[in-house]
Amino acid sequence: MDAVLHHRGRIGSRALLLTTAAVPLTGWAVHAGALHKRLAATRKDPLTGLLRRDSYTARARRLLARHGADTAVVIVDQDHFKSVNDDFGHPAGDTVLATTAARLTAWAGPRASVGRLAGDEFAVVLALPAARLQQRLAQLVRTLHAPVVLEDGRTVDVAASVGAATPHAVGSRDLTVLQRAADAALYDGKHSGRAAVASPAHTTVPSINGRRAGRPGTAVWGQAA
Repeated sequence: MDAVLHHRGRIGSRALLLTTAAVPLTGWAVHAGALHKRLAATRKDPLTGLLRRDSYTARARRLLARHGADTAVVIVDQDHFKSVNDDFGHPAGDTVLATTAARLTAWAGPRASVGRLAGDEFAVVLALPAARLQQRLAQLVRTLHAPVVLEDGRTVDVAASVGAATPHAVGSRDLTVLQRAADAALYDGKHSGRAAVASPAHTTVPSINGRRAGRPGTAVWGQAA
């Protein structure tokens, strides 16, 4: 009987030891999970849910390396955004930005890199064969020109200018060069209601930090992507 009790006691001790050891491990797992969520949150813009610049850049470069010439870099700039804030209020402006981000994400698909560069400026890098470029860009322009309905039922007419660049068209797979060309093309076609596709000439437009010189925010945007 004493032997049985002793054996049970040893089993109980081992079980207690395992349970005790598991508590810190479980606590660490919870902590690690929370830490992962916080780190993930730092990679995304809190308003739109899009990637911040560093995360966008890293993913964009991977896409360019993987898909090569069948890649497009698209820059989007919200038109007349200041008037949205002035006429409807800043919460309405936030809704417009969040809606634009959702539309860009849906258009680009889950494998693209979609980022908010600053304010009302966005960038997308995605795998896109040249044969489909014009069709897909026209689809994007239509999507970005659809009115936005606010929570109170008011409707905001919105528009956006779009510039695109491809490695084949500009002769480079460098993300900075492609973004600069797409940005310059965007301003050539500003308010035209169509997407502008960059040519090699757009890579020579003077730039600051990878963006067209004179564009608002060029002096403070930071290191070029």
